[in-house]
Amino acid sequence: MRLTQGAFSFLPDLSDDEIRAQVDYGLERGWAWAIETTDDPHPRNTYWEMWGTPMFGLKDGAAVLYELEACRKGHADQYIRLCAFDSTRGVESIRLAFIVNRPAEEPGFALQRQDGSGRSIRYGLKPYSADRPQGMRYRE
Repeated sequence: MRLTQGAFSFLPDLSDDEIRAQVDYGLERGWAWAIETTDDPHPRNTYWEMWGTPMFGLKDGAAVLYELEACRKGHADQYIRLCAFDSTRGVESIRLAFIVNRPAEEPGFALQRQDGSGRSIRYGLKPYSADRPQGMRYRE
């Protein structure tokens, strides 16, 4: 299963040159970039762990790619995404986010059904990766 979250998620993985083009696009608009990681990519898990601090005031996208490469070395077996923040309206709102690293194996999600009273049915998603402890979810 291929996780589809954020922009570009239905496309093939972006190359570093394509990532750099997106970073430069955001920098031209004054956006700050942040790098986030997780081993629990549940669609409702919007709070991934931040790598370092947000990169405000950058003029060159090379700094973002440098930090991304360092993050990939430390978290090669996790999901990594880039997030661009726009603070021009006084709030830090995400303008663009996309996945730039995936584990070698993406186990996917199970659809869980709960039968309730009066024939009501509720559905939920459970990631197969959650069967392992945090930090060990994508390791053999």
